[in-house]
Amino acid sequence: MTFDQNLSSRINLMRILLISGIVFVHVPHNPETSPFLGLYGFFDWIRVFLGDTLFRIGVPCLSAISGYLLFRRGMKGFDYPATIKSKTRTVLLPFLLWNGALFLAVLLFQRFEVGIGYFPDLWNASPREMMSHGAAIEELPVNVPLYFLRDLFVCILLSPILAFFVRRFALPTLALLLIVAALPDLTLLIVQKKSILFSFALGIALALHKIDLKTLDPYAGKLTILVLIAAALLATGLYFTGPEFTFELNLLRNLLAIFGAMGLWASSSLLIKSRTGRRLSETGSLSFWIFCAHYPLLVIMWMVWNKGGPDFYPAFYVGAIVIAFVILIVSNAQVRSKLPSVYALLTGSRSGKPKSIHQNASSAKAAPTPPPAETIIPQRQR
Repeated sequence: MTFDQNLSSRINLMRILLISGIVFVHVPHNPETSPFLGLYGFFDWIRVFLGDTLFRIGVPCLSAISGYLLFRRGMKGFDYPATIKSKTRTVLLPFLLWNGALFLAVLLFQRFEVGIGYFPDLWNASPREMMSHGAAIEELPVNVPLYFLRDLFVCILLSPILAFFVRRFALPTLALLLIVAALPDLTLLIVQKKSILFSFALGIALALHKIDLKTLDPYAGKLTILVLIAAALLATGLYFTGPEFTFELNLLRNLLAIFGAMGLWASSSLLIKSRTGRRLSETGSLSFWIFCAHYPLLVIMWMVWNKGGPDFYPAFYVGAIVIAFVILIVSNAQVRSKLPSVYALLTGSRSGKPKSIHQNASSAKAAPTPPPAETIIPQRQR
């Protein structure tokens, strides 16, 4: 199929929407303000709906887009050495810069006993733990959402192998990866979030088998409603049983994150028709900036709030989200304008505007959606 301007705009729209959704996932809290306590009723249900169901769809959707864009020109248009060189600059380098900067800042602040309990205790960490905090070798990095860049780079390294199997044995390969992604108790050492392997491989399969990405567009409205209803029902089950979920609920949550991506992708065909949707699709590298910078900003605001904020968590939740978006949008514009060289390094040489479809659009960068924190240390996984 032809990769036209409509698809390019829809991909850019999904990036900014889903990455913005990740901000809701990572708003920190402690055990006393857990949404599963139900202290604030419907407000807490909304938190579960946004953080534990709806925006968990972001990672599968964006990683599928990444796999598709990598192979949209087919196997003949795929240059592995050139791809690794390019992705080292656009994926790996930003990961190391953003996570490394936060790692050093936390190390410095904790020397003066600032930030302990909010970030990993780096001064008492073992060398093995330090490697994970700094480079996400075995555990999440200190800047939690950046695990996605690490996993994405691993998928890119594995892309020729994944392409080989999905090209010749598409259904068995995808079925196996789906089982691995869905089963809660299975773990993989090569990636932090195993669902990315299925989604990335699915994107490759769509590209190599030339599947029309607009196939679901006629059903966009129904699919969008179905995804929202499924997310709401699952959120209700999680709300009344969390924070420790049953095997069945974890399984359903994993499946919704994977299959819900199809519904959200179809919804982009409707959203892109609106003026707001078209404007959001033109925000370019802002989505990547939000992805990389939002987590430490939220934690810092949580630290400040705990020093003297009122005992009313909804005020922090709403205020932190609003303030975070204002700071992220303004800082993105200022750094891009006044420090273009630094901005290019931090965003993987992305320009302020989205790339043309005739350029090497490469992979969709996003964030992952690790589950929200259960404790005052928001980077730990449930």
